[in-house]
Amino acid sequence: MEKELKMPKLSPKSDDYFFGSWEKQVGDEIKKGDILFEVESEKVISEVPSDYNGVLKEQRVEEGNPISAGDVVAVLEVSDS
Repeated sequence: MEKELKMPKLSPKSDDYFFGSWEKQVGDEIKKGDILFEVESEKVISEVPSDYNGVLKEQRVEEGNPISAGDVVAVLEVSDS
């Protein structure tokens, strides 16, 4: 089953970020808790982990682009394990 992964809200003060870098690439196996990507806010660089096990199927955001909480950033083929 495919699951769209959305940018989580990381701060109560802002919904806007800049996409940093991908830590996983399309085709990579992902385990729950693995760091998928980094985002930058005004003062902080944050790592965003996966909530699911599966395979990264698609990246929808390029490095350096602005992004908001709730935006779809990737598609994961979710596995049961």
